[in-house]
Amino acid sequence: MPSGRGEPTETRTRDRAQWRLEVDRIACAGSGLCLATAHGRLRLDAGRARAVAELTDPDARVIDAAEICPMEAITVSDARTGEIIAPQQ
Repeated sequence: MPSGRGEPTETRTRDRAQWRLEVDRIACAGSGLCLATAHGRLRLDAGRARAVAELTDPDARVIDAAEICPMEAITVSDARTGEIIAPQQ
C-alpha cells in the first residue's frame, strides 16, 4: 500500500532505524528494574526478563534499562550494524 509519498510502507519501515533488544536470561536476576524503566518493551517470563519484541524503535528508556540492569543482562544494539549501543563499556 502506498504511503502517500510514492514509496511502499514496507520499504519505509525497513529503512528506519531499529534496535535489537536482547536479554541474557541466564544472567538475569529478575529484579524487575528493567521492566519499570522500559515499560512495554520487556516482560517477566518465569521470573526472568524477556524482550517483548526482538526489534524495537529507538527509545532512551531501552538504553536506561540496559544501563540500570544490575547483572548487565540486557544488550541494545543497532539492528543494521550490530554496534552495541548499551550498556556502555
